Amino acid sequence: MPKRKTDMEKVREILRLCLDLNYSIRDAGAALGVSKTTVGEFLSEFKRTGLKYQDIKCMSDTEFSELFEKSNKSSNPMYEELSKDFEHMSKELKRTGVTLYLLWEEYLQGHPEGFSYSRFCHHYRMWERRQDPDMHMEHKAGDITYMDFTGKKMEIVDPETGEIEKVESFVAILGASQLTYVEFVRTQGLEDWIWVNENAIWYFGGATRGLTPDNMKSAVTKACNYEPLVNETYNAFARHYGTVILPTRSAKPKDKPLAENAVNLVYQRIFAPLRNRTFHSLRELNEAAWELMEKHNNTPFQKRDTTRRQLFNEVEKSELLPLPMERYELKWYQVSKVEFNYHVYLKADKHYYSVPHQYTGLKVKTIYTSRMVEIFKDNNRIAIYQRDRRPYQYTTIKEHMPSNHQLVNGWNPDRFTSWAKKKGGSVKEFIQLMLDQREHPQQAFKACLGVLNLGNKYDDEAMQAACKKAIEINSISYRFIANSLKNKTYKIDDQETENIKIPFHENIRGKENYK
Repeated sequence: MPKRKTDMEKVREILRLCLDLNYSIRDAGAALGVSKTTVGEFLSEFKRTGLKYQDIKCMSDTEFSELFEKSNKSSNPMYEELSKDFEHMSKELKRTGVTLYLLWEEYLQGHPEGFSYSRFCHHYRMWERRQDPDMHMEHKAGDITYMDFTGKKMEIVDPETGEIEKVESFVAILGASQLTYVEFVRTQGLEDWIWVNENAIWYFGGATRGLTPDNMKSAVTKACNYEPLVNETYNAFARHYGTVILPTRSAKPKDKPLAENAVNLVYQRIFAPLRNRTFHSLRELNEAAWELMEKHNNTPFQKRDTTRRQLFNEVEKSELLPLPMERYELKWYQVSKVEFNYHVYLKADKHYYSVPHQYTGLKVKTIYTSRMVEIFKDNNRIAIYQRDRRPYQYTTIKEHMPSNHQLVNGWNPDRFTSWAKKKGGSVKEFIQLMLDQREHPQQAFKACLGVLNLGNKYDDEAMQAACKKAIEINSISYRFIANSLKNKTYKIDDQETENIKIPFHENIRGKENYK
């Protein structure tokens, strides 16, 4: 797709066609897709400058546009009066619902014989393009926040070892006022990403209606190996603040330069001043960066008297969504199948949680935080717990169990003891002890099944000996049986064990140390 011509490029083309190639006003307008009135007005404005077409060939766009403004001011008092309001118009256009057409209608109330709408827009746009290029963003106040990690990194040095650690730099910028937030973190991982996004929102004093990472995949999927997990976590974060995650808008080519320009300014105004300083902690680095960040936010825009902070206070602060009562608590997500003993296995902690037995064999979603675990089926919560981080333990709600301890598809204690009996008396006794040591027999079903499955790999004699040894020393666990069979320790009798002498070593304590 060909690049769209800017206003300055079109004006140059109008002058080239009409003054250098002798096109008629009508033909030049048809060739460029503009009205013949517009072509005529530009020609008239240029002629008032007293210059020839050859005089402008090497002019920059800034010089070229200023040429028209000087000519307009010297020859048209009505333009000079209008130009005094351009700064105010720029701020008003960032307010929700305000358009150039509305401002033109208000302008006509005080100047009934003023410019037509097309000329009004033309003069404003010409003025706008002479300002700081970053200021032509077509964003309403409170609309979008752009955020991303920069490509370059800073360093912190361990004060004891001298080890150098490179740290990531996060930048967030409000689309309308361009108020900027910067923070350094150790990684681009999910927890750090959510952390800095949230800190930016609290720094601004509220969220915009949309949050846009410069490149959603590079900014978000780096946080985890599983893209759906990260997107869901980020979306949950956005919902907490009443906003939404938006990809960079494909129809808005100015979006990306806004974020990129913010990064470049961070390099110039934060990275560069700090380049020769040594920092020994993230806190120390961030405090120095935040001091420079405030200076940046209170520095006037190029060619304008206003600052990012002033513009934020005037037009954007009141448009932000209010902050919630509490900060967001990071959530993790897991989709898994309910096991045959109607428990869900939480991989992060290797812990089991029960659900109502009718969900056995079905897929459910587990959402967990640092404190809570919630289990959902079809978006309905079917169980909630305080998080228990004890590995290989069970948390069971009695009401989740089927009547008479009968599990779905016939799973029950008698079934396990019946299977175990076929392997021998010691195996049956061991399985019965496993079932009895649990508050609810179902909590032992998986371990029992594991033990019985070992019988497919080892003969009955080995199984009998291993289970007998476990009973003798009261070590009733799947792991003991598995290790005993693997290492054949069930063959070592008690006498051999007593005769084993531990070699002397100065770091080994004797029994006298434990009185």
